[in-house]
Amino acid sequence: MAKKQQKTKSKPKLKSKKESKPKPPKTAKKPAISKSTKAAATKKVQQQKALKKATPVKASKEKKVIKPQEAEKIVTSQQEIEFDLDAAKELDRPSAEEAGYNAEQIQVLKGLDAVRRRPAMYIGDISVRGLHHLVYEVVDNSIDEVLAGYCDKITVTINNNGSVTVVDSGRGIPVDIHPTEKRPALEVVMTILHAGGKFDKKSYKVSGGLHGVGVSVVNALSESCEVEVSRGGKVYYQKYERGVPVADMKVIGKSKSSGTKTTFLPDNEIFKKIDISFDIISERMRELAFLNSDLEISVFEEKTGKSNKFKYKGGLIEFIEYLEQSRNPLFKKPIFTSGQKEEVSVEVALQYDDSYVENIFSYVNDINTVEGGTHLIGFKSALTRTLNNYAQKNNLLKNEDFTLTGEDVREGLTAVISAKVPEPQFEGQTKTKLGNSEVKGIVESIFGDGFAAFLEENPSVAKKIIEKCVSAARSREAARKARELTRRKSALDGNSLPGKLADCSIEDPSQCEIYLVEGDSAGGSAKQGRDRRFQAILPLKGKILNVEKARLDKILSNEEIRTIVSALGTGIGADEFDLERLRYNKIIIMTDADVDGSHIRTLLLTFFFRYMKSLIEQGHMYIAQPPLYRVQKGKEEFYAYDDEERDSILDRLGKNGANIQRYKGLGEMNPDQLWKTTMDPEQRTNLQVTIEEAIEADRIFSMLMGDNVELRRKFIEENAQYVKNLDV
Repeated sequence: MAKKQQKTKSKPKLKSKKESKPKPPKTAKKPAISKSTKAAATKKVQQQKALKKATPVKASKEKKVIKPQEAEKIVTSQQEIEFDLDAAKELDRPSAEEAGYNAEQIQVLKGLDAVRRRPAMYIGDISVRGLHHLVYEVVDNSIDEVLAGYCDKITVTINNNGSVTVVDSGRGIPVDIHPTEKRPALEVVMTILHAGGKFDKKSYKVSGGLHGVGVSVVNALSESCEVEVSRGGKVYYQKYERGVPVADMKVIGKSKSSGTKTTFLPDNEIFKKIDISFDIISERMRELAFLNSDLEISVFEEKTGKSNKFKYKGGLIEFIEYLEQSRNPLFKKPIFTSGQKEEVSVEVALQYDDSYVENIFSYVNDINTVEGGTHLIGFKSALTRTLNNYAQKNNLLKNEDFTLTGEDVREGLTAVISAKVPEPQFEGQTKTKLGNSEVKGIVESIFGDGFAAFLEENPSVAKKIIEKCVSAARSREAARKARELTRRKSALDGNSLPGKLADCSIEDPSQCEIYLVEGDSAGGSAKQGRDRRFQAILPLKGKILNVEKARLDKILSNEEIRTIVSALGTGIGADEFDLERLRYNKIIIMTDADVDGSHIRTLLLTFFFRYMKSLIEQGHMYIAQPPLYRVQKGKEEFYAYDDEERDSILDRLGKNGANIQRYKGLGEMNPDQLWKTTMDPEQRTNLQVTIEEAIEADRIFSMLMGDNVELRRKFIEENAQYVKNLDV
């Protein structure tokens, strides 16, 4: 899990909380009508009135009966008057040509211009995730060579200048002249969208790159890109700048081996910050090594000298063992099943442990489908059906009045599903969800049959799994009753929102934010200092429950967690959580800058990661950054967020006569100070919480918040050197 800085201002100017009254919304201006046009319309109306006056009308007490034909004329006459006024307006409206909208305004984006104009369409975004996606696109091309059986080694190097070099031992990109484009195939692949060798399935039966846009997108979004191809005993070279070839492809040497070497420097005109993370890249490369048992992947970083080498002959079984190293498995060896049907091959490895959360990772053609898809649906369906069938067949549920649900059988489950699909239908270029309907049945059949056979052959393991699932089902029933009791209490109270919540007045969730504040004292200051229109305050008393070591029924018995769930409005649990019901766009954790504050923040993040992960994935979670110091000299005051900034302020002001206040808690600030430094959207600094690598985030949470003391101690010893603010 990573935190990214939303806004940074080292020296905020102090502003008053007082704001100008909101201006009323501007009404749309009516189109202006020229004097001549208006006069013509007015004349027409006067003529109609004159006709009415010219018709004699006798006084009569009787009601005049209007015949249908006359009524039609009256209506038609009225419509003509209204039509004339509308026509008058239309006459004065400029034509499309006069408004400047003609053929000259229709733009045709040629080559890779479309990619540079709208990069997020191709790589998801232009922040950290999109930047690393460039590396993945190049590596995915090498992985396709692995899947085809031609590559067994990949090297990724993060260079000193910020560029990245990817080298593989595959066949090398073709370099002969393309029959229709009349240019070398290398140049075609690098500069033309939807150009590749994966459309007809002759060169690649299974691949991840299906749209033919991957490496060309990387080229388009790079300041420079250089490609060397070793093929046919020669080394070919071509350089590009922002997707455009600098010169023709040329031969620069000889080579006995084959492969492709790509070096690209992300364009600073596209990406605001270019900082390729060694750890993020290493995590993805580790995944690929697990998924391809015969592959060796190396990662180097020139600046720090760090390096990693990954090769796992055990494949998915070793993957599960890596994921489970900070937990307590129910049985020693992970369960593994595999098979092939209709040219789709499926591998599944799984393990149960004594935790209360599920961790399922799914892949298609080695691409992490973080949003799942039909292969994941098939796995879940087969898992639930197979365990229920086994339990009923062996009378393991004879004393229970329920059947096992999907939520029950996935408690404490860690699983990896890898499918190789010849014609996968992904959603978008980032390929986060599989859409092939036929894959669901194939995975369901292959895994269901293999898992059922394993349970029959290993009754002792099967019994442990069923006991775990039954325990989860009983807990689910207890949690359901706890939720119903909470709802009944809320209904009797006449108010579903917690009493200590100071809510905001605006009802539009997209405009609102809620602060989860440590302690009643800080909560009081925040309530007085906030902008009541869009800021809500929820004070939290003490430390919440560590959800890593508790089931949902026990979690719901914790008053502070129930308060948070009630305030957010989303519900909790697989069957009740609904992101659409979220009452606030931003959830901001605001704790003291000490050890207790850090602990409370970690406990809250553990809860959100385990039970409301969508809030983090959709960008709703933030951490407030209150200042550590207040520096005052005379009438001037400044706030520093770390020791370095404090020293910088003192150097500028001079230490003589300067008063330095170290904030140990939020309650030490008065409401006005809290607003100016931590809550004013114009000046505050918030860190947005994101999940860059779900597998690593899961491992870290399990290690730091779980029961394995030895691993936690080892982690602390290895990372103690990176502590910045130690409160002792």
